[in-house]
Amino acid sequence: MLIEVADASDPRLGDYVALRDTALRRSLESERGLFIAEGEKVIRRAVEAGHRPRSFLLAERWLPGLADLWEARPDVPVYVVTEAVAEAVTGFHVHRGALASLHRAAPARMADLLDARRLVVAEDVVDHTNVGALIRGAAGLGWDGVLLAPRAADPLYRRAIKVSMGTVFALPWARVNDWATALPALREAGFTVVAFALTPDAVPLDAYVAAGVPERLALVVGTEGDGLSQRWIDQADVVVSIPMSRGVDSLNVAAATAVACWALR
Repeated sequence: MLIEVADASDPRLGDYVALRDTALRRSLESERGLFIAEGEKVIRRAVEAGHRPRSFLLAERWLPGLADLWEARPDVPVYVVTEAVAEAVTGFHVHRGALASLHRAAPARMADLLDARRLVVAEDVVDHTNVGALIRGAAGLGWDGVLLAPRAADPLYRRAIKVSMGTVFALPWARVNDWATALPALREAGFTVVAFALTPDAVPLDAYVAAGVPERLALVVGTEGDGLSQRWIDQADVVVSIPMSRGVDSLNVAAATAVACWALR
C-alpha cells in the first residue's frame, strides 16, 4: 500500500521519529515489541528471518529494490518520502534510503542453541555497537550462535543491527535462562567453558590451541570496562587470554572475541 507523505510531522510516521533518541527507541522497542531495520539488505534479512513488517519508510528510488516484499503484503503501509523528509523524521541522514518498522518474532531460547558445537557467551556487554560487531564476527568466522546475559545490549536495537550488517538475523542468538546458573548449564550440556579474561593464571590463547581444542566449546566474554565477573571466571573450565605487546593489555571486546573465534574455530 503506497502512501506518499510530505509532512515530517505526520503521525503515521511515529515509529521512525527521532531515531537518535536512545530512550525513545528503548521504550518503543520494549513496550510495543518493535524494532527498526535500515537498508535494503538488512530489511530483507529481517523479513526472511520471520519478523513481520509493520510499515516501510522508503525514498522513491528504493521502491523497486524492495518491491517483492511490499507487494506481497498489500495491507502493510509503504510511506514514500523524499530523502529530506526522511532526514527530518529520523534526525539523521538516511544514507541507505530505506527503513522498516518490524514486529519482533518470538525469541529463541537458550535450549535451542545447546546442540551447537561453538557458542559465544557474552556477559554484560552493554554497548550496542559491540554486540553487533560480536555477532557479526561470530557469524563470519563460522560459530554456531551467541548467548547473551540478561543485561547485555539488545541485538535488535538499530545500531546493533546496522553494525552487524544484518547478521543478527542470520546467526542464532538467545538470552541465557539465568545469569547465576548459565555456565553450569552449559557444562552439563557437554560444553567446555572457556573464559576470556586477564587473570594471572590465564593460558595464552596460542598455547591453549596448540594443546588441542575441545569438540564443543563455549567462549565466555565480559563487559567492556571490567571484563568477566569473578563468578563466571570461577565457573569456567579454563581461563584464556591473548598475548599482547607494546604495553597494550587488551583489545576491544568485539575485536578480542573475533581473534578468539578465529583461533578456536
